[in-house]
Amino acid sequence: MDTKNLFMTGTTAWLVRAEYGLGLLVSVVLFFAHLGDVRWIPAVALFVYIDLIGYLPGAYRYHRAHGRDKAAGKAGGTEIPKVYFVLYNVMHSLVTQGLVALVWISVWGFEWALLALPIHLFGDRALFGNFLKPFALSFEPETHPAYRRFRSEFEASADDVRPARSARSLRTGSL
Repeated sequence: MDTKNLFMTGTTAWLVRAEYGLGLLVSVVLFFAHLGDVRWIPAVALFVYIDLIGYLPGAYRYHRAHGRDKAAGKAGGTEIPKVYFVLYNVMHSLVTQGLVALVWISVWGFEWALLALPIHLFGDRALFGNFLKPFALSFEPETHPAYRRFRSEFEASADDVRPARSARSLRTGSL
């Protein structure tokens, strides 16, 4: 992926998930290394509130709408309001949870329970491959028909693509 091609191949997606996996591992090791110092009610609350606000309302709405579609014999595709995507993306943002941690620290001081925040976010990304949700996709993972076509064309052309020479190397004949 680069600034002109905003997609990932299976390999690059795996590598990004591996990076988050390292963050998850570090967070979990720190959490367990300080297990005796963890206040459990704040840790559980910090871990769970992200999905209570950011995932469960949208998931409920999505599954309720798709259940009605199936019962009516429709093929699905019922759109859910964008507010659910916004809630998910805000609550599953490292920026948002970093700010939550900073506010928590400024009000109550540092505590090891705050590791529940990166454990949740890194776990979602590393273990489940869940990243932020674009409006154009389904709330729950479904392969978009346009992406399926793109992937097929991209994979078919992968053998034909060669690294382009820079303009300078073309002028000088060097690599």
